Amino acid sequence: MSIALPGASERRVVLTRRIRLFAAATITYNVIEAAAALWAGGAADSSALIGFGLDSVIEVASAVALSWQFSAKDPERREHLTLRIIAISFFALAAFVTFDAIRSLTGGGEAQHSTPGIVIAALSLMVMPVLSWAQRRAGRELGSKTAVADSKQTLLCTYLSAVLLIGLVLNSTLGWWWADAGAALVIAAVAVREGINAWRGDVCCAMPAADVSDESSEDSGCCAECQTATDSARLP
Repeated sequence: MSIALPGASERRVVLTRRIRLFAAATITYNVIEAAAALWAGGAADSSALIGFGLDSVIEVASAVALSWQFSAKDPERREHLTLRIIAISFFALAAFVTFDAIRSLTGGGEAQHSTPGIVIAALSLMVMPVLSWAQRRAGRELGSKTAVADSKQTLLCTYLSAVLLIGLVLNSTLGWWWADAGAALVIAAVAVREGINAWRGDVCCAMPAADVSDESSEDSGCCAECQTATDSARLP
Protein backbone atom coordinates (compact mmCIF):
# COMPACT_ATOMS: atom_id res chain seq x y z
CA MET A 1 0.00 0.00 0.00
CA SER A 2 1.42 3.39 -1.00
CA ILE A 3 1.80 6.10 1.63
CA ALA A 4 1.03 9.73 0.81
CA LEU A 5 4.09 11.73 1.78
CA PRO A 6 3.98 15.40 2.82
CA GLY A 7 4.56 17.64 -0.17
CA ALA A 8 4.02 14.75 -2.61
CA SER A 9 1.65 16.77 -4.80
CA GLU A 10 4.14 19.64 -5.02
CA ARG A 11 6.90 17.21 -5.94
CA ARG A 12 4.66 15.68 -8.62
CA VAL A 13 4.13 19.12 -10.17
CA VAL A 14 7.90 19.71 -10.19
CA LEU A 15 8.59 16.34 -11.83
CA THR A 16 5.86 16.88 -14.44
CA ARG A 17 7.33 20.26 -15.32
CA ARG A 18 10.80 18.73 -15.46
CA ILE A 19 9.72 15.98 -17.86
CA ARG A 20 8.10 18.54 -20.14
CA LEU A 21 11.35 20.52 -20.10
CA PHE A 22 13.40 17.44 -20.98
CA ALA A 23 11.00 16.62 -23.82
CA ALA A 24 11.30 20.17 -25.17
CA ALA A 25 15.11 19.95 -24.98
CA THR A 26 15.03 16.61 -26.82
CA ILE A 27 12.81 18.02 -29.55
CA THR A 28 14.97 21.13 -30.02
CA TYR A 29 18.24 19.20 -30.13
CA ASN A 30 16.93 16.53 -32.48
CA VAL A 31 15.47 19.03 -34.94
CA ILE A 32 18.89 20.69 -35.21
CA GLU A 33 20.62 17.30 -35.33
CA ALA A 34 18.29 16.01 -38.06
CA ALA A 35 18.88 19.05 -40.28
CA ALA A 36 22.67 18.88 -39.80
CA ALA A 37 22.88 15.11 -40.35
CA LEU A 38 20.70 15.18 -43.47
CA TRP A 39 22.79 18.01 -44.90
CA ALA A 40 26.08 16.25 -44.08
CA GLY A 41 24.74 12.94 -45.41
CA GLY A 42 23.69 14.50 -48.69
CA ALA A 43 27.02 16.27 -49.09
CA ALA A 44 29.02 13.09 -48.39
CA ASP A 45 26.56 10.72 -50.10
CA SER A 46 26.43 8.81 -46.81
CA SER A 47 23.43 6.56 -46.24
CA ALA A 48 24.50 6.13 -42.61
CA LEU A 49 24.33 9.87 -41.93
CA ILE A 50 21.02 10.23 -43.75
CA GLY A 51 19.63 7.34 -41.71
CA PHE A 52 20.87 8.97 -38.54
CA GLY A 53 19.10 12.20 -39.51
CA LEU A 54 15.82 10.38 -40.13
CA ASP A 55 16.23 8.62 -36.80
CA SER A 56 16.33 12.07 -35.19
CA VAL A 57 12.98 12.83 -36.85
CA ILE A 58 11.51 9.69 -35.26
CA GLU A 59 12.91 10.74 -31.88
CA VAL A 60 11.18 14.11 -32.27
CA ALA A 61 7.86 12.33 -32.88
CA SER A 62 8.29 10.36 -29.66
CA ALA A 63 9.18 13.46 -27.65
CA VAL A 64 6.22 15.37 -29.11
CA ALA A 65 3.92 12.54 -27.99
CA LEU A 66 5.36 12.76 -24.48
CA SER A 67 4.90 16.55 -24.43
CA TRP A 68 1.29 16.09 -25.56
CA GLN A 69 0.64 13.67 -22.72
CA PHE A 70 2.08 15.94 -20.03
CA SER A 71 0.29 19.01 -21.35
CA ALA A 72 -2.95 17.53 -19.97
CA LYS A 73 -4.21 18.18 -16.45
CA ASP A 74 -4.26 14.41 -15.89
CA PRO A 75 -1.33 12.95 -17.89
CA GLU A 76 -2.11 9.39 -16.76
CA ARG A 77 -5.27 9.35 -18.89
CA ARG A 78 -3.13 9.73 -22.01
CA GLU A 79 -0.44 7.29 -20.95
CA HIS A 80 -1.75 4.24 -22.84
CA LEU A 81 -2.00 6.03 -26.19
CA THR A 82 1.37 7.71 -25.70
CA LEU A 83 3.01 4.36 -25.01
CA ARG A 84 1.56 3.05 -28.26
CA ILE A 85 2.94 6.05 -30.17
CA ILE A 86 6.38 5.54 -28.62
CA ALA A 87 6.23 1.82 -29.46
CA ILE A 88 5.39 2.60 -33.09
CA SER A 89 8.34 5.03 -33.14
CA PHE A 90 10.61 2.20 -31.97
CA PHE A 91 9.28 -0.10 -34.72
CA ALA A 92 9.68 2.60 -37.38
CA LEU A 93 13.23 3.21 -36.21
CA ALA A 94 14.05 -0.51 -36.33
CA ALA A 95 12.50 -0.90 -39.78
CA PHE A 96 14.40 2.00 -41.28
CA VAL A 97 17.74 1.11 -39.66
CA THR A 98 17.38 -2.49 -40.88
CA PHE A 99 16.50 -1.40 -44.42
CA ASP A 100 19.35 1.10 -44.54
CA ALA A 101 21.87 -1.38 -43.13
CA ILE A 102 20.90 -4.13 -45.61
CA ARG A 103 20.98 -1.63 -48.46
CA SER A 104 24.48 -0.58 -47.41
CA LEU A 105 25.72 -4.18 -47.04
CA THR A 106 24.38 -5.13 -50.48
CA GLY A 107 26.18 -2.24 -52.15
CA GLY A 108 23.32 0.26 -52.27
CA GLY A 109 25.26 2.82 -50.26
CA GLU A 110 28.43 3.09 -48.22
CA ALA A 111 29.35 5.38 -45.33
CA GLN A 112 31.72 7.97 -46.81
CA HIS A 113 34.29 10.14 -45.03
CA SER A 114 32.59 13.12 -43.45
CA THR A 115 34.22 15.40 -40.90
CA PRO A 116 30.89 17.15 -40.12
CA GLY A 117 29.31 13.71 -39.63
CA ILE A 118 31.99 12.68 -37.14
CA VAL A 119 31.46 15.93 -35.21
CA ILE A 120 27.67 15.45 -35.16
CA ALA A 121 27.96 11.86 -33.93
CA ALA A 122 30.51 12.77 -31.24
CA LEU A 123 28.35 15.66 -29.98
CA SER A 124 25.26 13.44 -29.79
CA LEU A 125 27.27 10.82 -27.94
CA MET A 126 27.92 13.42 -25.22
CA VAL A 127 24.49 15.06 -25.08
CA MET A 128 21.97 12.22 -25.45
CA PRO A 129 23.10 10.02 -22.52
CA VAL A 130 22.68 12.94 -20.13
CA LEU A 131 19.19 13.72 -21.44
CA SER A 132 18.22 10.04 -21.24
CA TRP A 133 19.46 9.62 -17.68
CA ALA A 134 17.80 12.83 -16.44
CA GLN A 135 14.45 12.00 -18.05
CA ARG A 136 14.49 8.40 -16.84
CA ARG A 137 15.31 9.50 -13.30
CA ALA A 138 12.36 11.93 -13.25
CA GLY A 139 10.06 9.37 -14.93
CA ARG A 140 10.89 6.68 -12.38
CA GLU A 141 10.25 9.00 -9.46
CA LEU A 142 6.96 10.19 -10.96
CA GLY A 143 5.92 6.65 -11.91
CA SER A 144 5.50 7.52 -15.61
CA LYS A 145 5.92 4.59 -17.99
CA THR A 146 5.89 6.92 -20.99
CA ALA A 147 8.72 9.10 -19.67
CA VAL A 148 10.82 5.98 -19.00
CA ALA A 149 10.00 4.57 -22.46
CA ASP A 150 10.93 7.82 -24.17
CA SER A 151 14.18 7.96 -22.21
CA LYS A 152 14.99 4.48 -23.56
CA GLN A 153 14.52 5.74 -27.08
CA THR A 154 16.87 8.62 -26.34
CA LEU A 155 19.38 6.09 -24.97
CA LEU A 156 18.95 4.02 -28.13
CA CYS A 157 19.84 7.12 -30.14
CA THR A 158 23.03 7.26 -28.07
CA TYR A 159 23.90 3.76 -29.28
CA LEU A 160 23.17 4.83 -32.85
CA SER A 161 25.48 7.81 -32.37
CA ALA A 162 28.23 5.45 -31.25
CA VAL A 163 27.56 3.14 -34.22
CA LEU A 164 27.67 6.06 -36.63
CA LEU A 165 30.85 7.46 -35.10
CA ILE A 166 32.64 4.09 -35.17
CA GLY A 167 31.48 3.43 -38.72
CA LEU A 168 32.61 6.80 -40.04
CA VAL A 169 35.96 6.63 -38.24
CA LEU A 170 36.67 3.05 -39.39
CA ASN A 171 35.69 3.95 -42.92
CA SER A 172 37.96 7.00 -42.89
CA THR A 173 40.95 5.20 -41.39
CA LEU A 174 40.66 1.58 -42.53
CA GLY A 175 38.11 1.65 -45.34
CA TRP A 176 35.70 -0.63 -43.40
CA TRP A 177 32.51 0.75 -44.95
CA TRP A 178 30.45 -2.19 -43.70
CA ALA A 179 31.19 -1.64 -39.98
CA ASP A 180 28.33 0.73 -39.18
CA ALA A 181 25.79 -1.36 -41.13
CA GLY A 182 26.58 -4.53 -39.17
CA ALA A 183 26.35 -2.81 -35.80
CA ALA A 184 23.15 -1.02 -36.85
CA LEU A 185 21.41 -4.39 -37.26
CA VAL A 186 22.11 -5.13 -33.59
CA ILE A 187 20.64 -1.75 -32.63
CA ALA A 188 17.54 -2.53 -34.72
CA ALA A 189 17.00 -5.75 -32.76
CA VAL A 190 17.19 -3.81 -29.49
CA ALA A 191 14.70 -1.27 -30.85
CA VAL A 192 12.22 -4.04 -31.66
CA ARG A 193 12.51 -5.40 -28.11
CA GLU A 194 11.96 -1.99 -26.56
CA GLY A 195 9.04 -1.33 -28.90
CA ILE A 196 7.36 -4.57 -27.82
CA ASN A 197 7.88 -3.67 -24.15
CA ALA A 198 6.42 -0.19 -24.67
CA TRP A 199 3.42 -1.60 -26.57
CA ARG A 200 2.69 -3.99 -23.70
CA GLY A 201 3.29 -1.28 -21.11
CA ASP A 202 6.04 -3.44 -19.67
CA VAL A 203 8.48 -0.63 -18.91
CA CYS A 204 10.67 -1.28 -15.90
CA CYS A 205 11.66 1.29 -13.30
CA ALA A 206 8.45 3.32 -13.58
CA MET A 207 7.12 3.57 -10.04
CA PRO A 208 6.35 6.44 -7.69
CA ALA A 209 9.04 7.13 -5.11
CA ALA A 210 6.52 6.57 -2.31
CA ASP A 211 6.06 2.95 -3.41
CA VAL A 212 9.72 1.98 -3.51
CA SER A 213 9.57 0.32 -0.10
CA ASP A 214 6.85 -2.00 -1.39
CA GLU A 215 8.74 -3.28 -4.43
CA SER A 216 8.85 -6.98 -5.08
CA SER A 217 12.20 -8.62 -5.54
CA GLU A 218 11.48 -8.93 -9.25
CA ASP A 219 10.82 -5.20 -9.60
CA SER A 220 13.98 -4.44 -7.67
CA GLY A 221 15.98 -6.56 -10.07
CA CYS A 222 14.37 -4.80 -13.00
CA CYS A 223 15.29 -1.41 -11.61
CA ALA A 224 18.80 -2.58 -10.87
CA GLU A 225 19.13 -3.57 -14.54
CA CYS A 226 17.83 -0.21 -15.71
CA GLN A 227 20.08 1.60 -13.29
CA THR A 228 23.11 -0.25 -14.61
CA ALA A 229 22.16 0.71 -18.17
CA THR A 230 22.12 4.42 -17.31
CA ASP A 231 24.90 4.70 -14.71
CA SER A 232 27.39 5.41 -17.49
CA ALA A 233 25.45 8.54 -18.38
CA ARG A 234 25.90 10.11 -14.93
CA LEU A 235 28.06 13.17 -14.74
CA PRO A 236 31.23 12.88 -12.58
